[in-house]
Amino acid sequence: VQLVESGGGLVQPGGSLRLSCAASGLTFSNYHMSWFRQAPGKERELVAAISSSSGSTSYADTVKGRFTISRDDAKSTVYLQMNSLKSEDTAVYYCNADSRLYNYWGQGTQVTVSS
Repeated sequence: VQLVESGGGLVQPGGSLRLSCAASGLTFSNYHMSWFRQAPGKERELVAAISSSSGSTSYADTVKGRFTISRDDAKSTVYLQMNSLKSEDTAVYYCNADSRLYNYWGQGTQVTVSS
C-alpha cells in the first residue's frame, strides 16, 4: 500500500494550495480518508476527514470555512483545498487511510505559509 502526497510548497499568507494524496494497493472506496498535520514541536493533529460511504466531511475548528476535503474514488485520490492560508497553517501535511482493520500513512508534504 502506498499513499503519496503532493502539492505542498511555499505560499504567502492569504494564498491557496491544493494537496493531493494518491493511493495504491488498496480498495480506496472502502477507506475513510483524512488529512493530518504536524508543526515543529507540536503533536500531529487532525485537519479534515471524509467518510468512505456517504462522503460526509468534518473539519478542525481552526480550518473550518477555509479548507475543503474531497475524494475521487475513480482516481483513488483525496484532495485538500486550502484557502486563506495563515502562517499557523505551516506544517507537514499527512494523508491517512483507515478501514478500522487497517491504517496507512503517507510520507507527508511540507506546507510553508510565509511572506
